[in-house]
Amino acid sequence: MQYFVTGATGFIGKRLVKKLLARRGSTVYFLMREESAAKLPDLLAYWGVGKTRAIPVYGDLTSKKLGVATDVIKSLKGQIDHLYHLAAVYDLSADEEAQTAVNIEGTRSMVEFAQAIDAGHVHHVSSIAAAGLYEGVFREDMFDEAENLDHPYFLTKHESEKIVRKECKRPWTVYRPAMVVGDSTTGEMDKIDGPYYFFKLIQRMRQILPPWMPSVGLEGGRINIVPVDFVVDALDHISHKVSKGQGCYHLVDPKGYRVGDVLDIFSKAAHAPKMNLFINAALMGFIPKSVKKGLMALAPVRRIRNAVMKDLGLPEDMFTFINYPTRFDCRDTEAMLKGSGIACPDLKDYAWRLWDYWERHLDPALFIDRSLKGATGGKVVLVTGGSSGIGLAAAIKFAEAGAITLICARDQVKLDEAVKEIKEKAGKQAQIHAFACDIADEEGCASLIEWCTTNFGGVDFLINNAGRSIRRAIESSYDRFHDFERTMQLNYFGCLRVTMGLLPGMAAKRRGHVVNISSIGVLTNAPRFSAYVASKAALDAWTRCASSEFADTGITFTTINMPLVRTPMIAPTKIYNNVPTLSPEEAADMIAEACINKPVRIATRLGISGELLHAAAPRIAQIVMNTSFRMFPDSDAAKGEKGKGGLSPEAIALQQMMRGIHF
Repeated sequence: MQYFVTGATGFIGKRLVKKLLARRGSTVYFLMREESAAKLPDLLAYWGVGKTRAIPVYGDLTSKKLGVATDVIKSLKGQIDHLYHLAAVYDLSADEEAQTAVNIEGTRSMVEFAQAIDAGHVHHVSSIAAAGLYEGVFREDMFDEAENLDHPYFLTKHESEKIVRKECKRPWTVYRPAMVVGDSTTGEMDKIDGPYYFFKLIQRMRQILPPWMPSVGLEGGRINIVPVDFVVDALDHISHKVSKGQGCYHLVDPKGYRVGDVLDIFSKAAHAPKMNLFINAALMGFIPKSVKKGLMALAPVRRIRNAVMKDLGLPEDMFTFINYPTRFDCRDTEAMLKGSGIACPDLKDYAWRLWDYWERHLDPALFIDRSLKGATGGKVVLVTGGSSGIGLAAAIKFAEAGAITLICARDQVKLDEAVKEIKEKAGKQAQIHAFACDIADEEGCASLIEWCTTNFGGVDFLINNAGRSIRRAIESSYDRFHDFERTMQLNYFGCLRVTMGLLPGMAAKRRGHVVNISSIGVLTNAPRFSAYVASKAALDAWTRCASSEFADTGITFTTINMPLVRTPMIAPTKIYNNVPTLSPEEAADMIAEACINKPVRIATRLGISGELLHAAAPRIAQIVMNTSFRMFPDSDAAKGEKGKGGLSPEAIALQQMMRGIHF
C-alpha cells in the first residue's frame, strides 16, 4: 500500500510512519518543508528504510493544496490508498493566530490536496478537545453538541474537524486521541505538556518533604491520558480495518482518572509525599469573577502569581482546565480493537516510566548551567574573612571557577599565605586579590569599599563570612558586656557596612547577590550562644527587610543558617571534638549552592525542625534546649580555666545518638 502523511516529523507522526513502513511492500510519502530537508537523514535512520520507501514531498501546510507542486500532485493522483493528517498545533499556550493558521487553514489545505490526488481514504487525527468543555459524556457519534469552545485550542480543533466532515468529498474517518503522553514502555516524550506541567511541583515537594509525610493535593475534573504507543497502534489497526468512511473513534483511556488521582499516581512514581487530602478546585468557582478580576488588578498579586507560575513552568491557561467536565465514550473503538491485543494500559503501570524519562531528559533544570563557573566565572566575588576556614575554602572554589576573587581579613601575613594556597590549588592563572582591613572598624570598612569600587567596579557577589563566635552562658557574662558589643560590632554592623557600601554599585548595574553566613543557632535559639545568636539574628532580620526592598532591582540575598564547621573559631571548645561537624570544604559547597541557585535561605533539616518546634511548641522547645544547656557545660576557655573538663554520661550518649546529624 501507499500512504501520505502530514505531520510525519511530529511525536505521533514519526511513530506512525515507522508502523506503516513495517507493513510489507508499503511506501510512505510525507509532507516536508524544504527548509527542513536537513532532517531527512535522521528520519530515514529512525525509520530504518531508504529514500525509495520513505519519500519526502516538499510543500507547506498553510498553502493551498499543501503547497505541493502541480506535477507532483499529478504523479500522486490515484496512487495513495490512505492519507493521514496529523499536522497540527497541540499546545494550549500557542497564540490564536498560529492555531488558526495550522489547525483550521492547514486542514482545509489538506482536504483540497486529498481531493486533488483522489486519496483512497482520509484519516483525520483530531482531538478530544473538539468536544470543548462539554458537561457529561461525549459519545463518538457526537460533534455538533460540543460546547464552551471559547479557548482557541478547543475552537480550532472543533473547526478543523468540521472542515473534514463538511468539505471532504473523499471517504474520511476521524480519530480523537486523549491527552497524549510518552511511550508506556520507554517513557519517551518530546515536550512538556499536559500532566507534565505538574512534575516540577511534585519534584519540589519531594525535595522538601519525606515520602511518608501526608500532603495536600488538588482535586478537579476527570483527565484522560493515553500513551503514544497505544495511539499509534490503535490508529494503524483501525485505519486498515474501516470499510467505509464518516466514522469517529475516541482513542482514550476507558477508565480515566480525576486530576487528584493523576497527581497522586505521579507523586507515588516520583517517590514524593502521598496526597492524602484533596482540595476541590471547583470551590474556586464560587468566587465571583469580579472579585478575581479585582485581585489580579493588584500588582503584588500579579507578581506573586506570575513568579509561582514561571518557577513551576505552568502555562497561563493551565488552571482554567483543572475542572475539566467531559468524559468520553469509546465503545466503537473497543469494538474495532477487539481481538487485536491493543488496549490502553493503566496509568499506574507506566507512570514511573514517564516520570523517569522526564527527570532524565525533559526537566527544565537539566538545561540550566548549574555550575559555579557558569554562575561566577568572570564575575567579581568578595569573601570577607577569606584568609582561613570557611572563607578560604570558598575563595578556592571561586578562584577555580574562574571568578575574580577578592578576599579580606585583618592579618596581612595570613592573607599572603591564603593567596599562595589559592594559587597552588586554583592555578597560577587564578585572579585572586587580597586586602587587609578590619570590617568591624568603620574606617577599615570604608577603605575596603573604595578598593573594591575603584579597582574592580564593585562586586557581583558578596560573601559576608567574617564573624566572631562566643560560647558562654549568660550567668557567666554578667561582667562581660563587651562580649555582646564586640560580637555585634563584627557580625552585624561590620556586615552591614560592607553590604551597604556595595549595594549602590549593584543597584546601578541592576544585578548582584549577597550571601550572609548566619547560624543554625538562630533557628534553634541555642543556649550559651546568646551574644553570637543575637548578632546573627539581627543580620537575618535586616536581610529579610533588604531582600523585600530590593526584590525588583535585580539584587538577591541568601541567608545560610550554617551548622557547626571545623574551623579555628570552634577549636577552644573541646566538647565539639566528638560532635558531627562539617568540613570547611562542605561549608564552601553550601556557599557555592547559594551563588548558583540563589535561594532565599539554606538550612539543615535539624535547623528547620528546631525552628518549627519553637513556633509550634515553644515551651517544649525551651525544655529541650534547657536540658542540653545543663548537659553541656561552658568550655574551660569560656570559664577562663585550664584543664581537660569532662562530659557527663548523658552528654556522651547524646553525642553518639546525634552522629551524622550536623548542628
